[in-house]
Amino acid sequence: MKNIKNPPSDVQTAPSLCDFATKVYPSFRRTPFHEAYYRILDRFARGDIRKLMVSVPPQHGKSLGSSVLMPAYMLGLNPNLKVAISSYNQALASRFNRRIQRIIDLDAYSDIFPETKIKPLSSRSEYVRTSTQADIVGHRGEILAVGREGPLTGNEVDIFILDDLYKDAMEANSPIVRENCWEWYTSVVRTRLHNSSQELIVFTRWHEEDLMGKLLEKEKSVRLSQWKQIDNLDPSNWLVVNFEALKESPPTEIDPRKEGEALWPQRHSVELLREKRSLDPHWFDCMFQGRPSLRDGMLYGDRFATYTAMPCETVRKGNYTDTADMGDDYLCSVCYDTGIDGFIYITDVVYSREPMEVTETLVADMLERNLTRIAFIESNNGGRGFARAVGALCSMTRIEWFHQSGNKEARILSNSSTVLQKIRMPADWAQRWPEFYGHLVIYRRMFRMNRWHDAADVLTGIIEREIVENVSKKIRRFGYI
Repeated sequence: MKNIKNPPSDVQTAPSLCDFATKVYPSFRRTPFHEAYYRILDRFARGDIRKLMVSVPPQHGKSLGSSVLMPAYMLGLNPNLKVAISSYNQALASRFNRRIQRIIDLDAYSDIFPETKIKPLSSRSEYVRTSTQADIVGHRGEILAVGREGPLTGNEVDIFILDDLYKDAMEANSPIVRENCWEWYTSVVRTRLHNSSQELIVFTRWHEEDLMGKLLEKEKSVRLSQWKQIDNLDPSNWLVVNFEALKESPPTEIDPRKEGEALWPQRHSVELLREKRSLDPHWFDCMFQGRPSLRDGMLYGDRFATYTAMPCETVRKGNYTDTADMGDDYLCSVCYDTGIDGFIYITDVVYSREPMEVTETLVADMLERNLTRIAFIESNNGGRGFARAVGALCSMTRIEWFHQSGNKEARILSNSSTVLQKIRMPADWAQRWPEFYGHLVIYRRMFRMNRWHDAADVLTGIIEREIVENVSKKIRRFGYI
């Protein structure tokens, strides 16, 4: 159902939200990301989306679009709308309100939407203009600003915008704050809405049980991947969009970036984002990638032991390789030295979603560079052909391909403690192999919650080859370890 009530006659000819932003906000810069983001917000503003969730990384212009420019634009399209904006405290919500008011005061705004005005600051008219409320002169519309858990008694709301309801990680990790936020949402926000009301929740994600997470668990949702989805959207469903700071998911019409590309490279480069990821992959995945998780639910976390130089003699130089099972999976190839002390020292990694004709050469070069004597390559899903190609390129390494028939979940979970006990990583492994590092330290105990299993699967395979099989051989030969 369209939400434009008694709209002015020129709504259909009004500029798009992105064009509007360019006219009233001179410092606005149009990038492919902002074009897509504002196109989604434009469809919301015109009533084509009733319930919208968007997660955007910090410092990417999230609030400027959702909580400043779009409300001003919507009041231009329909000056009778009652718009409420909420954030984690009253001060920030009021700041959004003041910025909207400054835009409506502009001559450039009046040129586009001459019907929408708020009273001048020096006026003594009956219309209200404060940091918490601003009335649209001559119309029923108004802008309300309210902090999380603040009152809205007696106020009907047409458009409710919830922008970052948690101040920081401490708040998001507090069960009390999350429960209070949920209670306020259900008892205050939802009670102010009517049949035609629209909701926009725009967050930087901190926790998988935040408001967005709870709503996704309890209500129906659709993830936006094609523009045509908006045309046939069930108004009772949430439309969900997640913009990753570093592209890892498959390209879509909404976000056609290639793997590894930054969302706004002019401001946040790939190198800068990788530095941030290396500091704390858990928080990076929550805030910058929109994939929140519980730190105490990590299988490995940041508990891997490290080394700066081989402390002992090497017994064997080996490699374990798992080719990509599906198009979105990673080829993971890990070289290691087994020390006489019984520990396994990781020396080199190829972790890539490039096609096999590329990774064959990368792996062969790595095997030669590390003087690898034996390489175990899983033959599942094209692995046999990959093994033959690598063997042809690297004659000094003995290639053993095999079929992995064990249950992946059972193997990874049952060997996780041994992986942490026996494997040693280079001290600078976060910088050398950032994706490999990130996917391991945020790998979850709840198997189905993980998107990529490749890195964990290979470390498990190394343990099975170097530790579990050797123990089994000793038992079979001597009857004891």
